[in-house]
Amino acid sequence: MSNGELFDLKGKVAVVTGGNGGLGRGIALGLARAGAAVAVLGRTEAKNNAVLQELREAGVPCTAVALDLTRRDDLAPAFEAVEAKLGAVDILVNNAGNVSLSGGIMNEADADWDNVIATHLHATFLLSKIAARGMLSRRAGKIINIGSMYSFFGSGLIPSYSAAKGAIIQLTKSMAIEFAPGNVQVNAIAPGWFETEMTAPVKTMPAMHNEIMLRTPAGRWGQAEELAGAAVFLASRASDFVTGTTVVVDGGYSIR
Repeated sequence: MSNGELFDLKGKVAVVTGGNGGLGRGIALGLARAGAAVAVLGRTEAKNNAVLQELREAGVPCTAVALDLTRRDDLAPAFEAVEAKLGAVDILVNNAGNVSLSGGIMNEADADWDNVIATHLHATFLLSKIAARGMLSRRAGKIINIGSMYSFFGSGLIPSYSAAKGAIIQLTKSMAIEFAPGNVQVNAIAPGWFETEMTAPVKTMPAMHNEIMLRTPAGRWGQAEELAGAAVFLASRASDFVTGTTVVVDGGYSIR
């Protein structure tokens, strides 16, 4: 098998949650350019339609489903709608996320905590369970969960986000152990500081922004498309013997 064939996703169907913007958009386009049919699950119709146009330009079958991941009863129907349009799902990327910039546990409203945990952790658990049923029955599949630098480091500003991202790494390991006998690989990607709508407020905080730049050996913020390579690797045959690991894509931030 050639190197090109190892990373070729033609004939595969991928679902990317939050794939209509930021890191999710970069991942969705990367998977499409590697040949996969791509379904985007996102809350905002206008953003869904915009990324659909880009996916069509990549020349692959694609679809989008408007979905609020905190509405549990809507998850299975959304997944069924994707499979009815594109076929059985081979790749699930649990990317969608949000953040409550509360400033700490004592400031964070209970409802904000619940929403962040539901969006990140509960949705990853529930969608992975839905996807894994088909993957295990076919004895093939890839689940990719998106962590964060806050999977490893604490934060006094965004405690619910840190808690969710830390738990996602442990959930990744647990699912990897459970699903490995069924030839389903489960891995995570931990991005460093990337330029997205969600991280934009950090650029307005000079002290924090300067600290990030000083700590990142690459000396810059990442661009969403720079996450695509790790996602394509973990979605492809090249990673068939890789499971339960976290690929760090951070310009060196975590080595200092």
